[in-house]
Amino acid sequence: MKKIKIISILFITMLVTGCSTVLKDKEGKVVQYTEKNVCETCNQRCELIDLKEEKENIENKETIKEECKNKCLETCENAKKTQTGQNLTGNILCKPTDPNIIELYENNNVDLSKLPDCKNLSISSGTYEGIWTTLFVKPLAWLIVLVGNIFKNYGLAVIIITILIRLALFPVTKKTAMQSEMMKKAQPELKRLEKKYENLKDQQSQMQKSQEMMAIYKKYGINPLSGCLFSLIQIPLFFAFYEALNRLPIIFEGKLLCFNLGITPWTAIFNYGHYYYIIIVVLVGILTFYSFRLNQTASMTGEQQKQMKIMSIFSVVLITIMSFRVSISIALYWIFNSAFTVVQNLLVKRGNKNDHII
Repeated sequence: MKKIKIISILFITMLVTGCSTVLKDKEGKVVQYTEKNVCETCNQRCELIDLKEEKENIENKETIKEECKNKCLETCENAKKTQTGQNLTGNILCKPTDPNIIELYENNNVDLSKLPDCKNLSISSGTYEGIWTTLFVKPLAWLIVLVGNIFKNYGLAVIIITILIRLALFPVTKKTAMQSEMMKKAQPELKRLEKKYENLKDQQSQMQKSQEMMAIYKKYGINPLSGCLFSLIQIPLFFAFYEALNRLPIIFEGKLLCFNLGITPWTAIFNYGHYYYIIIVVLVGILTFYSFRLNQTASMTGEQQKQMKIMSIFSVVLITIMSFRVSISIALYWIFNSAFTVVQNLLVKRGNKNDHII
């Protein structure tokens, strides 16, 4: 337990150090890259022509205003095509390429001149922002850009990196997946142990019961704390992806098939009527459900299993609802990460069945 507490404290320390801040305007409102936001910014620039006329004489003012309005119409159309609805972060790692996004940052006094182009991003780009950002966020962001440049698609890059990371962690996560299967094999002995000490509640009997239980665990190679290992790996990985993707403006501009990587399903469905984005939410829900289900252990009593089932259903519903509000790029990570977990656990189950037959 002490090891888990120490690891948890270290992760929390890293998580609160160097996290990205949401970009806000002068009125304290969160800046989003939406059609409305871009068009308002453009129209405000056209209105400045009238204000400037009060101080100096501008020749062909009407012509200039007409050209400005035409440009605004084009700008609004481009924003509608991009349709992200994504919150912009204040400490991005590289320059955006979309002129509309560039304008939004510049209008909020973000100095883009010191940032590298996203395609030229390096691990050491930017200033030091803490251990978490330096060791996890920046290297992951650099890797996403590198793979995205190779395959000419940043959505594909997120998928490839997710799978590669899970493959690298497979020896570790496989042990966690095997715990449930080992628990099933140990169930007959554990049930006999429960029955043996069913009416013995004194301290000495309970200590003896614990010793015999640990002996059964040792016999089947079960580590009671290994179930926590999966969570300790999953949580920092998710936050690392979340931070890295939010800090890359180039993600807002990318697509995978017909899905915009920067948009949230909520914005796509309710602002633009693109109902096919519900596919992403459904995939998140289904794969999360099966991922949780296959990770459940068989060592619990009937009441404990009932409570765990309720908690799992609640978690699946919560994560599915939350997926409406995260960008497609984040959802892609979650979908393929969960899919890997499902496939891994099914392979472990099949391997254990074959061993049993032999």
